[in-house]
Amino acid sequence: MGLERKLRLFIYARIEVSFLFLASTILLNYQDLAAAGDHLQSGLVRLMAFSFLFSLGCLFFLRYQKFHAFIAYLQTIWDLLFVTVLLLFTNGILSPYSFLYLLSIMSAGLLLGGREALYTASLCSIVYGSIVDMQYFGLLNTIGLSRSDAQQLGASHIFYTIFFNLMGFYLTALITGLLSARARESEEALREKTVNYDELERLSTSIVSNLESGLLTATPTGRIRVFNHYAEMITGITQADVYNTRLVEIFPALADIFGDMDTRMDGEFDYTLQNGELMTLGYNAVPFTDSQGGQAGIIINFKDLTSLKRMEEALKRADRLAALGEISARMAHEIRNPLAAMSGSVQLLAEHGSISENEQRLLRIVLREAGRLNGLITDFLAYARPSAPCKERFELRPLVEDTIVLLSSDSHFSKVSFHNLAGAHIQIQADVNQLRQVLLNLFRNAADAMPEGGVVKIESRFHFSGVDGFHKTLSAVITVSDTGSGIDSIMAAHLFEPFWTTKIDGSGLGLAVTYRIIEAHGGTITVESPPEGGCRFTIMLPE
Repeated sequence: MGLERKLRLFIYARIEVSFLFLASTILLNYQDLAAAGDHLQSGLVRLMAFSFLFSLGCLFFLRYQKFHAFIAYLQTIWDLLFVTVLLLFTNGILSPYSFLYLLSIMSAGLLLGGREALYTASLCSIVYGSIVDMQYFGLLNTIGLSRSDAQQLGASHIFYTIFFNLMGFYLTALITGLLSARARESEEALREKTVNYDELERLSTSIVSNLESGLLTATPTGRIRVFNHYAEMITGITQADVYNTRLVEIFPALADIFGDMDTRMDGEFDYTLQNGELMTLGYNAVPFTDSQGGQAGIIINFKDLTSLKRMEEALKRADRLAALGEISARMAHEIRNPLAAMSGSVQLLAEHGSISENEQRLLRIVLREAGRLNGLITDFLAYARPSAPCKERFELRPLVEDTIVLLSSDSHFSKVSFHNLAGAHIQIQADVNQLRQVLLNLFRNAADAMPEGGVVKIESRFHFSGVDGFHKTLSAVITVSDTGSGIDSIMAAHLFEPFWTTKIDGSGLGLAVTYRIIEAHGGTITVESPPEGGCRFTIMLPE
């Protein structure tokens, strides 16, 4: 308990006692007693009135912290004077109020400490002994304390009275000092523990709030309690909204997590965001107990693995394609040389006049297929050994418009309608020619998927992305979607591999080259079938 609170309690108690005494005196018709010459009653009333006013003054100054210690000493001195005056008004040695010195000593010990309690006990002993001795020798007759009253008791009785009172004073001081010291030690220890608990609470709250992963706790009945900032960012739901909500309402995939709450559990699950985007979350769950060792609930820590999964898939594909591309590039180079020799020889034979018409036709087929094979090898070398992009900043929308105009005269796109929804002033940093080649490949792929005609839609936006959801980077997102038959997950897994195609006359290099161009830019390209149907390619290019 602080000094201010102790002082306030003592002052309130004194005010209450003084007020009750004054009220009772008024009820006993104090004016009649005073008029009759009852000086004792009049003096007590004045003493209580002064004590009441003194206590009010101390209570007023108690609002100022700099006066607390001064008021504590002043209270101790006033208690001693108050009891002394009360003894003088109530026959000195015959007064029944000498025990109030004990209260004065106790208040000094509680307010100021053990040493001040001993000082107060010494002052009480001196003052009380002086009153008794002076009354015994008749030095207080002028204030109404009769010498005869003291002498009737006898010297031995007076000696024992003083001795026992002094013993009581000092014993009270010692006991109060010990109790005060122990109480102060307990208060300090409690204050240290309270501070530590507050500090630990603030620290744990700060750690939980700033974790770079989601953390939530749930009761054994599946009700959510803690829901940190990362979890709020992923789900878009605040702690206040999710509190006491059932876990399965937020994460339906965790419905079976409470089946075995005695062991640690790990796993992954898919979570659909509010915008419809699918996210992969990895989690681990551990049970926790209360102070009695009973089951208190479960702690679930989870993290967004979507970007990490995509990176793993991209790295695996890149490793596979890099090895395949290195070998294929060497093979293509070796095939090209004899192919050129064969084409030259066939051309010489075709120019010879003795070749019949049928043989001329066969030779033209050979030259045509040799040219086709040479073009295929050229495309494959472009895939296997792509040139480094020459990046520059430009607006995307005009590039899309130019590409659409370029294809407008191609009969292959006669039934295809283009919707250019790219942002009006979105600028990206990339190689213009290579990105145009990417758009051409995607547009051709979309036209092949819609032989009866359809719509190709091009959109763009900026997106903050990052592996852990906190260290974010800005990326330009370009989507090309069509209204074709769509694509299944098995086809999507092989779509960017070279020579893998579902077309009868396709080479399987268009999308593979597209993948290598985007990869050379440090970006990613993914394919999916949206719920509304068709196929959607998503390109992400870093800014």
